[in-house]
Amino acid sequence: MKIRVNGQAHEIQARSLEPALQELGYTDALVATAVNGDFVPRSQRRTTALADGDTLEVLAPMEGG
Repeated sequence: MKIRVNGQAHEIQARSLEPALQELGYTDALVATAVNGDFVPRSQRRTTALADGDTLEVLAPMEGG
């Protein structure tokens, strides 16, 4: 399935958000996620389905001030 992750095209096998993050290399990362512009809490990642053409944003917290 083709999706966009942070503006870049990716081909993935996963059909839901949690395994997609693992497939993309975010296994142990503390990140915030949004699918098609809608925030997805960590507790809902396993049940959030992905479809061909979806847009995924993965944001990591930044330190500093």
